[in-house]
Amino acid sequence: MLQEKLKNFNVILASGSPRRQEFFKDLNIDFEIRLKPIEEVYPNELKHEEITNFLSELKAKPFQNELNSNDLLVTSDTIVWFDNGALGKPKDANEAFNMLKRLSDATHDVITSVCFTTTTVQKTVNALTKVTFKNLSDDEIWYYLNTFKPYDKAGAYGIQDWIGKVAVTNIEGSYFNVMGLPLHLVYKTLNELADML
Repeated sequence: MLQEKLKNFNVILASGSPRRQEFFKDLNIDFEIRLKPIEEVYPNELKHEEITNFLSELKAKPFQNELNSNDLLVTSDTIVWFDNGALGKPKDANEAFNMLKRLSDATHDVITSVCFTTTTVQKTVNALTKVTFKNLSDDEIWYYLNTFKPYDKAGAYGIQDWIGKVAVTNIEGSYFNVMGLPLHLVYKTLNELADML
């Protein structure tokens, strides 16, 4: 399977996210984690998947001069898109509360882009999932924030947490995309790259 196809590649996951690291283990492929700090800033005119495409490619840039011919670098970025604007990770509890208050009783998009980089090729793919929340009370929002502290997550929530179990009334698209990585797309693209390179 995929592990056999990738046996001549050194797969590098450039993500500090425990969820993304766990997903790569679930794919049953050998990989290493390599991190480089980067300021996640994008041009204001970018919209929707243009933002995540830009940021996932930006995260690959610090590695490009040190990749070996058999290295395959994977970088990614996730945003919540709502009301014609991007919601990233909240800076504090009040910003997190305001984000969830806006998402309450509404549908938003979760967009993840994944960038695959080698010394000869760069390919970026993205996935979109629509998530609908029930009407959340202020008490429910504060309970979630105080109990789960989701400040490292775009849109101030993790669908795998309590809030996903009690508040998500509808989902269209990949569940794992909302957790931070569209696994079906990663698997498909790694297969394609292994066949091509």
